Amino acid sequence: MDHFFQSVVLVTGGAGFIGSNLCDALLENGFTVRCLDNFSTGKRENIAHLLNDSRFELQEGDIRDIEICSAACKDVNVVFHQAALGSVPRSIADPITSNNVNITGFVNMLVAAKDNGVKRFIYAGSSSTYGDSDALPKVEDNIGKPLSPYAVTKMVMEHYARVFHQVYGIDTIGLRYFNVFGQRQDPNGAYAAVIPKFVMKFLNGESPVMNGDGNFSRDFTYIDNVIHANLLAMRTTNPAALNQVYNVACGERTTLNEMVRLMKFYLSMQKPEIADIRVIHSMSRPGDIAHSLASIEKAKELLGYRPSHMFETGLKAALEWYFLNLSRGQNSKSS
Repeated sequence: MDHFFQSVVLVTGGAGFIGSNLCDALLENGFTVRCLDNFSTGKRENIAHLLNDSRFELQEGDIRDIEICSAACKDVNVVFHQAALGSVPRSIADPITSNNVNITGFVNMLVAAKDNGVKRFIYAGSSSTYGDSDALPKVEDNIGKPLSPYAVTKMVMEHYARVFHQVYGIDTIGLRYFNVFGQRQDPNGAYAAVIPKFVMKFLNGESPVMNGDGNFSRDFTYIDNVIHANLLAMRTTNPAALNQVYNVACGERTTLNEMVRLMKFYLSMQKPEIADIRVIHSMSRPGDIAHSLASIEKAKELLGYRPSHMFETGLKAALEWYFLNLSRGQNSKSS
């Protein structure tokens, strides 16, 4: 099947956490990769090791510019759309920018893909789409009302993808990521994800601040599972698998308190003093959901997806990377 995709594949947001890992995997699988990024949240360090590879092309630009999107899609068969402005709190603080990047940018990319004859458009969705639905596990066809501007943008993206297939015939696949973590996830900044932020605090001998009492639970998903799902979405020859949305997760949930326990256990093997660091609890944040657990049956059935790393295995791998990099003050370099 890969011969079908032997022209350039495009990764938007390719210098980001997920995007750079995806670029690595595509190159390792023999593809020629074009990376589009404006470096607003992506990091040059994440792709520095790729710049001398003749099969890797960096195009610096913003998906809010339709001309840049059109140029990026030239001679491309497959688009992996990872570019987005993430974070629920960021979207609450600045809904206009989140809307412009996540919705306007997404429509620009769909139009550019359509106009350039792109055959498949694979995009990053989010578990935030499930909103206020209390049902567990989360099943793709049963969503609630969104709880944040970010969640609204991710829901709208799915509607646009469906309409573009119906009206223009472009094949799309949406992947609803559940709390992705792993190597290169940035621990810095106000909107850093919980795992890298806590790791950095522990390695610095500081107490991390947890929103809520720690009983909220998440289906934490290691980066390798996400990359695997993207490759499956590209390679599938099953017509029934196209123009669908899939959960990408482990199908297990872990409380934040359990996450901290495991994190301290493994990190204290390297720095014993971490075992005695206390966590500070604060109020829950607006827009946060209490519990998240994915059904991955649809992805198993139609894509052949199986998570390679359950939470604890993925956490151990991530902590090894962070210990190596953060303890040396190299927050964003690849190992």
